[in-house]
Amino acid sequence: MPSPQQARAQASAITSGKTAPEAEASPTSQLRVLFDGPHLSPGQRRIAQYLIENITEAAFLSITDLAERVGVSQPSVTRFAAAVGFTGYPALREKLQAIALGALAGGPGAEENSSNELQAAVDAEIDNLENLRRDFGDPDQLIAVGRELSRSTPLTILGLRISASLAEYFAYAARRIHPDVRLVTRGGSVAYDALLQSREAGGTWVLAFSMPRHAQETLTAVRVARSAGLRIALVTDLALGPVADSADVVFATGTGSRLVFDSYAAPGVMAAALLQAMTDADPERTQARLEEYEHISDQHQFFLRD
Repeated sequence: MPSPQQARAQASAITSGKTAPEAEASPTSQLRVLFDGPHLSPGQRRIAQYLIENITEAAFLSITDLAERVGVSQPSVTRFAAAVGFTGYPALREKLQAIALGALAGGPGAEENSSNELQAAVDAEIDNLENLRRDFGDPDQLIAVGRELSRSTPLTILGLRISASLAEYFAYAARRIHPDVRLVTRGGSVAYDALLQSREAGGTWVLAFSMPRHAQETLTAVRVARSAGLRIALVTDLALGPVADSADVVFATGTGSRLVFDSYAAPGVMAAALLQAMTDADPERTQARLEEYEHISDQHQFFLRD
């Protein structure tokens, strides 16, 4: 009889392909797709990030007001519109308004106005999870990356400063299903050594976590990994910016920012989904390793009996 974890691995395999039309991409995801193609200048990335973070209001601003809010010139906004494929700012604003109206139509009800600060923080995380649910409407990219992470031996997991907790969670679970997982939670030359050694040992991918505040040393480590020939899958809250620009694949999920310290409900689910994709990529190895681990844990009584 399979262990509960083996049974869960079998039962929760991800199904490829888009779900029913109701799983429309979230407004944030639509904007990330809209702005992801072209190579944007730093000033243009500031415009894009402002629109992503303030879409329901920013979509109705004049070009003058938008330029003032972002701190750029009006010609910069016009050039940004052209860079993302529009004839000018009016055409871009029309597209933004369509996205914003969709967001407003599906927005939270008025009853949330009576919530206290802690409830508001939970509500914000629910919104992040709802957006992630819509993103999962088409899981093909996640499935493909899970397959690549599964094949990379060794597989390096990078998370520095506040991001270390997510990296440690992922590495702990990944070691149950992957033969060689290397965790990097210290920056500087220690990270460089680990990344270079991983590549020399035959590794092909790094999974990096970058949560706010985004560390300069994370960007440096990612660039070192790229220069060594490693590919980067990034879990972060920003689809735009220097760290995302240095990654091969970006999984952007919202973080909770209503309390003094951020909360990571959506990034945690994203990490679990990538783990699931890795288990699906090689089910025979997954089952064999889980069975071996269950045997060892029983033999040495790792866990209490529930």
